[in-house]
Amino acid sequence: MTVPLSYYLVLSAILFSLGVLAFVVKRNIITVFMSIELMLNAVNLSFVSFAAHWHRLSGQIFVFFVMVVAAAEAAVGLAIIIAVFRTRETLNIDRVNLLKL
Repeated sequence: MTVPLSYYLVLSAILFSLGVLAFVVKRNIITVFMSIELMLNAVNLSFVSFAAHWHRLSGQIFVFFVMVVAAAEAAVGLAIIIAVFRTRETLNIDRVNLLKL
């Protein structure tokens, strides 16, 4: 008994949609950052489900590269968020303007 490919794709679409919705609606930098990670994980789920469906290894290799990019993005992104919080003392996107002192 296997789970159909469409179930995985629907779950991936729901996760990606939630990530886009949170990215558009939320005004906190941390929440926006987590929504980007949620969208990357939704794409990873699609890659893995297609790779398993077609019995190919290439989808899993793409997932590995996406995870490497997500880890680098997390390290650099969190460092930038900490630097912004230390200088601006806020995490609200509307109140953070790095071009003005």
